[in-house]
Amino acid sequence: MSTFSFDDIRSLLAESFSAQENAVAAWHRQDPDFATDSSAPEETDDAAGFLYLIARQHWCNFRLWHVEDRARRKDAGPQLIADCKYAIDKLNQERNDMIERLDMFLVRALSPILPAKRPGERARYNTESIGVALDRGSILALKIFHMNEQAERMGVTPEFVEECRRKLAVLGEQRADLALSVDDLVAEYAAGGKRPKVYYQFKMYNDPRLNPELYSRKAGR
Repeated sequence: MSTFSFDDIRSLLAESFSAQENAVAAWHRQDPDFATDSSAPEETDDAAGFLYLIARQHWCNFRLWHVEDRARRKDAGPQLIADCKYAIDKLNQERNDMIERLDMFLVRALSPILPAKRPGERARYNTESIGVALDRGSILALKIFHMNEQAERMGVTPEFVEECRRKLAVLGEQRADLALSVDDLVAEYAAGGKRPKVYYQFKMYNDPRLNPELYSRKAGR
């Protein structure tokens, strides 16, 4: 694992938020070929590897956004709905896997530089991990891009445009608040107030050993 300081990690997280914002516009011009990318590292230990995970996790949300839009079409037939549901489940699984890998990276990077706990002191944790916060940042970047599209649409009423602009301002504020909150959390780690931890989702619906609809059918029941 590369050696990181708290300032290094704060800079890396700020870069992650910027990368999410920049990728949304670029990917609407040309979708990256992550679906067939076999170069995903099993273990990331440097800043470049972390930013790759950020991009891959963000791509899952990017694809989910558009697949879910297709599934909501009024003329969608049963086969399209089924295909979309399958794609959504698969993308959601990878999305959550990537969140966990982001948190695993951060725990490994932070552990050697955390202040030692005092004897008898209870470890304090945040209700939301940084990986989950980065996922929220990814979704907010997508919302901002698409709300801006709506604010610039031709042939709609001025009232509609104004409504979209108001929502766009709120989304921008929420994303800025989120980035600051993540930075504040790293500062709490540095001060010894809180400690990082990976929270595992253990999704059951895609696992044929855990989903009764899958293992019952396999057994012929």
